[in-house]
Amino acid sequence: MTNKKTSPAFTKGSGNVFADLGLPDAEELHLKAALVFELKRLIAEREMTQTAAAELIAMSQPDLSKLLRGQLQLASVEKLMRMLTAFDQDIEITIRPRRRRGEAGRITLIPAA
Repeated sequence: MTNKKTSPAFTKGSGNVFADLGLPDAEELHLKAALVFELKRLIAEREMTQTAAAELIAMSQPDLSKLLRGQLQLASVEKLMRMLTAFDQDIEITIRPRRRRGEAGRITLIPAA
């Protein structure tokens, strides 16, 4: 008797888990998640407490905690960008034609290196 290991079937993701799950507003959710990730990174990098970070961005500590745990409906994209500017981050928005004609445009966050 031989024991053959088989790999489970899988599908390569698109890079946007929200789109892969078929959620409405997947691009907005993906952008919000990326902005929250940057916010969380900055809080950790500065070794701030959630209370201090919440005060800096004008949000209650419980709401900041929920946001950092993925409750993305608590802040708009605009509000998240304002939070990042409170951490002395510059936000640049570039609008350009889509490279492939016939496809919808997309929103991409490219964090600074």
